[in-house]
Amino acid sequence: MLDTEVQNLTITAAEHQTNVHRAGSGAPVALLHGSGAGVSAWANWRKVIGPLSENFDIIAPDIAGFGATELKADTKYNIMLWVEHFVAILDALEIEKISVVGNSFGGALGLMTAINHPERIDRLVLLGTPCGRFPQTAGLKAQGDFDGTMDSMRHAISFFPYDDSIITEDLIQARFEAATRDGALEAFRKLMPKPEGENPEVRGIPEKMLRTVKHKTLILHGREDRVVPYERALDMHQWLENSDLHSFGKCGHWVQIEREAEFLKLVRDFMGGKA
Repeated sequence: MLDTEVQNLTITAAEHQTNVHRAGSGAPVALLHGSGAGVSAWANWRKVIGPLSENFDIIAPDIAGFGATELKADTKYNIMLWVEHFVAILDALEIEKISVVGNSFGGALGLMTAINHPERIDRLVLLGTPCGRFPQTAGLKAQGDFDGTMDSMRHAISFFPYDDSIITEDLIQARFEAATRDGALEAFRKLMPKPEGENPEVRGIPEKMLRTVKHKTLILHGREDRVVPYERALDMHQWLENSDLHSFGKCGHWVQIEREAEFLKLVRDFMGGKA
C-alpha cells in the first residue's frame, strides 16, 4: 500500500459502535467487505485503500457484527439490518450519495442498498457476488464449517484464490486471530448460520429484484471462483440492464488481491478517476 494516511474512525450507526477506515478525497467510494471467519474491511481491502484514495474519498466500514464493529446479542442480523446500518454510516459521515465496490457479501449489500435506497447509490462494482439460487459450493461450506482451529482456518482460506501460493502463514495467522478473539466464533455462527438440508441451496438476490436496478454496474468475477461460481456473474450480467462484465482467467474469489493492478485500473476507469 502507498504511504497514505488512513483514518480509523469510531462512529455510531444504527445503534452500533462502528469501525470505519477512511482515506483520500474526491468522489466518495465505499469498499464493502465479504463474509467468512476473521473477515474485516482491513483484511479485504488493505492493499487497495491507498491506491484508490489517490482518486477518491474511500470509506471501508466493518459492517454490523463483523471486524471491530459491535455485535449485539439481542439483535437479529439479516440483509435489511445491514442495509440500514450502511445507510446510517453514510448519514453519520454526511455522505448523500456514494459508489460501492463490494466483495461477495459486500456486493449483495451494495445491491440491496441500491434496490431499497436508489438515491443513495451512484455506481456499483461487484466482485464475486452471489445472485439467484445455486447449490452450496465447497468453498462456502468450508467457511460455515470453521470450528475455531488453525487447520479449519487454513482449509477455509484455501478456497479463495486460484493460486494458493498467495496464502502466507502471516495471512492465515491474522485471520485466525481475528476469528478466535473473545466471542468471535459465536458471533460468526450467529451472523452466518449454516444452510440446512442434505443438499443445501444458497439464496442470493433474485432475478426479479435485480431487474429493477438501473445503476451503472461493473461486474468483476474470477472464472475459477470456487466460492461463488462464475455462472452467477453471467446471470447477474443478464439481469442488471446497465451492467458490464469483466472476467478473469486463472482467478478465484479474491479479484482485488489476485489481480490487483487490473482491478485498480478497471475501478478507476469505471468511476471516472485517472488511470
